[in-house]
Amino acid sequence: MAAQQPDFQNMNASSNTSIAGGIAAMAAIVLLSNILVQFLFGDFLTWGAFTYPFAFLVTDIINRVHGPSAARRVVAWGFATGILCSLVGSMIEGPSGSLVSFRIAIGSGTAFLIAQLLDIALFDRLRLGVWWKPPLVSTFVGSLVDSFVFFGIAFSAQLSFLEPSNDVSWANESSRFLGFGADVPFWMSLAAADLGVKLAVALLALLPFRLLTRRLTAVAG
Repeated sequence: MAAQQPDFQNMNASSNTSIAGGIAAMAAIVLLSNILVQFLFGDFLTWGAFTYPFAFLVTDIINRVHGPSAARRVVAWGFATGILCSLVGSMIEGPSGSLVSFRIAIGSGTAFLIAQLLDIALFDRLRLGVWWKPPLVSTFVGSLVDSFVFFGIAFSAQLSFLEPSNDVSWANESSRFLGFGADVPFWMSLAAADLGVKLAVALLALLPFRLLTRRLTAVAG
């Protein structure tokens, strides 16, 4: 009896499907986060802090199942699609101005690309370790870079020339860091609080990461 040959066509189809799903999810996360980051949640958080961390989960799942090249494809396409949608959103007027400000679109794109590529590189370097170490370490480092690059570009007074018509004076008012530290521009407290949420989500995402990578690996295999 002849040995059964692997169905490479179906394997490639399932891989392409999961990668396409990753691209769609990444673009949706970037666009939604760019809108929600403009709305405060409590004193030091924005609503975008609760959606954007899932971008790292998408990247890490694709990296684990399909490798770093596929993860970079997801990041590249997700970046291009998300930024395009964000720039379109910057031309749409909402109740209090543009749906997505130009500075937020630029800050999001820059921070996203740097942080996600760093995440992919660190994940791949740690790939052979225990299963939870690559997603946890890469997401922690990527989140740190992402939070301060994004908020610095989107809200710091020093970069107001990027969009002179966008008044971000509220984000540069001096206030105690997270309500109890030294006086700093308000956006730094926003960045720190945002980082805290990202790190919490990174811990909570370990379970879905484990479950989804097992399922997708079984399908791809």
